[in-house]
Amino acid sequence: MNLTLIGHDYQYAVEQILVALFPEDADSLTVVSRISRGEVYAHAMTYITKDKATFRGIHRIRLDALTDKLETNRLLQRAVKLSFYHAAMLILQSPPVWGALTGIRPGRIAANAIEAGQDPVRVLTQEYFVAQDRAELCTDTTRRRLALAKTVKPRDVALYIGIPFCPTRCAYCSFVSNSVEKSFRLIEPFVEALLREITDMAALTREFGLRPVTVYIGGGTPTALTAEHLGEILHRIRDCFDLTGVREYTVEAGRADTITPEKLLAMRENGVTRVSVNPQSMSQTVLNAIGRSHTPEDVLAAVRCVREVGGLSLNMDIIAGLPEDTPAGFRNTVDTVLGLVPENVTVHTLAMKKGSALMVGGGAVPNGKSVADMLMYSTSRLQESGYLPYYLYRQKFTSGGFENTGWSLPGQDGIYNIWMMEEIGTVLAMGGGGVTRLMPPGENPRFERIFNVKYPLEYIERQENFKAKLARIKEFYTCHLS
Repeated sequence: MNLTLIGHDYQYAVEQILVALFPEDADSLTVVSRISRGEVYAHAMTYITKDKATFRGIHRIRLDALTDKLETNRLLQRAVKLSFYHAAMLILQSPPVWGALTGIRPGRIAANAIEAGQDPVRVLTQEYFVAQDRAELCTDTTRRRLALAKTVKPRDVALYIGIPFCPTRCAYCSFVSNSVEKSFRLIEPFVEALLREITDMAALTREFGLRPVTVYIGGGTPTALTAEHLGEILHRIRDCFDLTGVREYTVEAGRADTITPEKLLAMRENGVTRVSVNPQSMSQTVLNAIGRSHTPEDVLAAVRCVREVGGLSLNMDIIAGLPEDTPAGFRNTVDTVLGLVPENVTVHTLAMKKGSALMVGGGAVPNGKSVADMLMYSTSRLQESGYLPYYLYRQKFTSGGFENTGWSLPGQDGIYNIWMMEEIGTVLAMGGGGVTRLMPPGENPRFERIFNVKYPLEYIERQENFKAKLARIKEFYTCHLS
């Protein structure tokens, strides 16, 4: 991409909407973005040159709306993006479903509209050109988030424990995860280090009277550990933390080939209430293409095992747009999963992430129209089956620019998912790759993030990181809860 900025330095804003609207051919475009000011209005103009043809878009904003520095930057960046959007609409064959929105949390705009007494659907469709169905979906999930946020108290926290091991690495994955086969020698010392961190973090929560309300053990695939190691971790969490206020406790079982009755019993006996069994697809051809070692029959057996053990609600993840999948194949996945009646279903759209095998080695994936058909079918079937959308977020480089949506049966919203994606409150993270997010009280707070090291060997060897993190968390709560 050849980008020229005139009259402003909002390069990131231009690059955001460029990637959102032209994910595949951004490098071939020449873009000139300009802001000029008259007596009444500031004008944002974008010129996009593609295949030797130039297209212009304009958006203006009143100068008297540009009050303080923060508001000025916000409104001018929005004007820059909208002028780009208008120019892009002269090039694209059809408008994107998320219009001119570029952020991963479109619910923030809906929430601002609701709190201002405005119609969020109107704001999304008329001011940001979001498709009607997406605006309604976004509004529905935002209302669920606002309802949960009202119940959160200053000392409420979410707990996250990261287990960065998997049986094998999926082709679409860019998360930090180590194959159990290749990293077997690291598991024992990793678990020992994690147990120490859990103990120290729990002592801190007791010191400040913090109340865990949701717990999430993710990864990686936590159930890639043995039943003994997993049980040891779960037992330490139960013994060290006060879990009496926990409303939901999830373990990301993920891979059907890692689930056993012994692991599920260890979960149930230690207070776990929710488990994820994530087929991603019920097509063996697709599973082979993405490097999954389980079969559709393994998924069915894992779900039967969850139901036989009892006491655990079930989430299942599926992905639209995987290599070798088709609309017909995806419809079969949706129908099969819904036939199992999980309490939650999360429908992801494939994101071509840097670091994944799909990005490194390529892969035949369905086009945007096919992905649109897949998502339309899943939405229709989920609604017909009594599921309600409860959280939504977007990612860069998704097929067709679509979204990820969590669906639940009434009363079964995934609390941690809303908490995390909508940044409702503090997250205290332990384990490999965990990110602690400290949220101060007040309106429009800015999170402070503290990152655990990502890789198991680093996690084992760099224990001084835990001490520095705990010291900072103590300082934070001493300041804000005194």
